[in-house]
Amino acid sequence: MLRYRHAVRLLQRRNYSAGAASNGSGSPGGDQSGEDDRHPIRRTLRLLGNDMRKVKDFFVPKETETEEDRIPTQSKFQFTGEKTRDPTVPDDFQTHCDVLVIGGGGVGSSIAYWLKEKARDGLNVVVVEKDDTYAQSATRVSVGGLCQQFSLPENIQMSLFAAEFLRGAKQHFGQDVPLQFTPYGHLMLAGEEHAESLMRSSQLQNELGARNELLTEDRLAARFPWLNTKGIALGCHGLEKEGWFNPLALLSNLRRSASGYGAHFLSGQVVDFEFKSQTDISVVGDAGSNEGNYTGLDKAVIQLPDGTRRTCKFALCVIVAGVSSGQVARLAKIGVGPGMLQVPLPIDARKRYMYAINSQAQSAPGMSMPMTIDPTGIFIRRDGLDGNYICGHDSTEENNVPAADAQFFDQHIRPKLAERVPALGEAQVLDSWTGSYDQNVYDENGILGAHPYYHNLYIATGFSGHGVQQSLAVGRAISELVMDGQFRTIDLSRLSFDRLIVDQPMYEFNNVLS
Repeated sequence: MLRYRHAVRLLQRRNYSAGAASNGSGSPGGDQSGEDDRHPIRRTLRLLGNDMRKVKDFFVPKETETEEDRIPTQSKFQFTGEKTRDPTVPDDFQTHCDVLVIGGGGVGSSIAYWLKEKARDGLNVVVVEKDDTYAQSATRVSVGGLCQQFSLPENIQMSLFAAEFLRGAKQHFGQDVPLQFTPYGHLMLAGEEHAESLMRSSQLQNELGARNELLTEDRLAARFPWLNTKGIALGCHGLEKEGWFNPLALLSNLRRSASGYGAHFLSGQVVDFEFKSQTDISVVGDAGSNEGNYTGLDKAVIQLPDGTRRTCKFALCVIVAGVSSGQVARLAKIGVGPGMLQVPLPIDARKRYMYAINSQAQSAPGMSMPMTIDPTGIFIRRDGLDGNYICGHDSTEENNVPAADAQFFDQHIRPKLAERVPALGEAQVLDSWTGSYDQNVYDENGILGAHPYYHNLYIATGFSGHGVQQSLAVGRAISELVMDGQFRTIDLSRLSFDRLIVDQPMYEFNNVLS
């Protein structure tokens, strides 16, 4: 299998950085800056000078900073502290960048945040998002779940890191947009056929640092009197580090912070790639390709909102485009090329139907209700005060309609909801909405890491409904691969694209919501 040493990537990135200038981000000195970048000693001194200025800025607060500078205010998805287009600059489109992130949702914004948090001015990061209102983003149909009740160690560890990060959110984001974390845990229910699997998963979760308890049918009925335990053999209840939060607030904080560190967020859509033959790289071990000849990714063709198309040359690229990831991968010949490029990125869109309901029944679940996941796939949690709840269901082959409506609720959700939580059987539907998330149809687990053919392409997609809570760990992981060439914190190598080529699926057996 094809492998490239990280030293080659760093060498190419350094050669690229020395020869490329970026519109809107270069030094005002023009030719002198170019000479400094090509001269190793001058370039080193300039970078050291930048680092010293950062240290000074960190320890010496700005005298001109005001309260308004520190407290973000929301205007759609624009926040104080997020960089905007400079009206005095005729064209601030980045024609060159170090890292191009295709997709600016929760995971893409997290990648930009971690890269810029570590490198600051050392990396020029551009994020391309085709839907900057996020109306079609998977974040819109996230229930904001934070839960460690997975069956795979990698997923458990990523969720534990999310809990740790969110606990110290103000240290990361400053005066942040409130995340509204509600720490009432998750309650995952299982019938007789899945009880043993739930028990094994709980043991692993607690060994790795989670804290949950197993409850038999009798204990469930005593602990949660609103719950009908018919058909339930076992439940797993999260005691710490679990609950739910506002996913749009997390997205907003990540984007605002990344932009504040200097990331460029661009409204547009990648519609093609330009390729380049590179004689300094040899292809070995891929019998299906032209062995010895390597053609790599060089530029992305970006269509802007006004219909014009521009190109952006990049050193590294990350595909994190959610449900569009498979389409973007095909533009890079993944799934349609020779050799290992024949293996496609197996991403499809899966719908999630969401409902806001209200019940004034005296026996309805109270404020301490955990997010409850039924074996039928129905999920429900509290939504603030006054008897409000959020519930829903992911689409299946049998139940796949264009949009959530009252008829779908009455036919497919209300009967199951009434069976499990009888007090909500007559709940009133207040609102409904539908969205899609990126489903990995191969093994329903995230795909992240370097592509085995391209030396400058990373992938982070296919999180199958877990993306929001995993976005923090995934963003950090991709930043480690870019900056260090390897995972430094959580080893996620088993989730790489390679498993598709050697046909070693990594199944996640627990239906954990995010």
